[in-house]
Amino acid sequence: MSKTDDLPPLNALRAFAAAGRHLTFRAAAGELGVTQGAVAQHVRALEARLELPLFERHPRGLTLTEAGRRYHAQLERAFRILTEATHDLRPGPQRVTISVTPSFAAKWLIPNMADFAAAHPTVDLRVMATETLSRFQADGVDIVVRYGVPPFGAALEDRQLFREGVIPVCSPRLLEQAVDLTGLSLLHDSTDLWPDYIEQVLGMARPKRLSGPRFSTISLALDAAMAGQGVALANRFMVARELASGRLVQAHDGALRTPQGYHALTPRENLKNPAVRAVFEWLSTCASGETQPATHA
Repeated sequence: MSKTDDLPPLNALRAFAAAGRHLTFRAAAGELGVTQGAVAQHVRALEARLELPLFERHPRGLTLTEAGRRYHAQLERAFRILTEATHDLRPGPQRVTISVTPSFAAKWLIPNMADFAAAHPTVDLRVMATETLSRFQADGVDIVVRYGVPPFGAALEDRQLFREGVIPVCSPRLLEQAVDLTGLSLLHDSTDLWPDYIEQVLGMARPKRLSGPRFSTISLALDAAMAGQGVALANRFMVARELASGRLVQAHDGALRTPQGYHALTPRENLKNPAVRAVFEWLSTCASGETQPATHA
């Protein structure tokens, strides 16, 4: 005899599970799409088969007996396992998690994500925006994009995305009020590149201390610049759309060149996953095609 011969009918188990969740036959019937009488009949048949009561009946509802509570908890767990097993068999979106800085996410990744979704509809791209360096295994991250100087590690695949010059930008109406860059309020961010810009591009003595508002991210400094509060520094690709639309203008022709750049990184083992490889290659291709990112606005 098969071991499954000892199991009650599946419909009876589903009726009992639903009734145990709602504690009324009427609500259980609504969930299952059957009549209240059918649910009650299934439960009675189940109790007869098990030779013990599962519910105490009351005028306004049901309560589970002690045996009913134990049995219901185990059945709910079993149904969850069956549901998860079924979902695992069905083809669905492949999840890829990418860790980027908030500024990179806001100024480049998010504006381009619609193009990626259209090209790769089966990939579920998850974006983790953080200034801290994510760990691949511990944080469940597949790809990271960070601003730095290679090498980053022998086990990592590295693609340089952007190494463009850093330029000063501000609101066009603000530039009309100043004779030159030194007449504008400087907006600082976490990269703290104004001393380098003043020394290397403007050819002035490196300042020991600079005044002006300070922001935790580049994107916040750029928001302040668009609001007319001063001039901010940013990689050209980050402000291409704002420059093209006229919301920002370049406040000085000179660009600061640094050894740092934006790099996409992933463990080489991850590239065996087609979804991860698709995201990684898309990042590289999309970035390399943006010699003038403003055309994608």
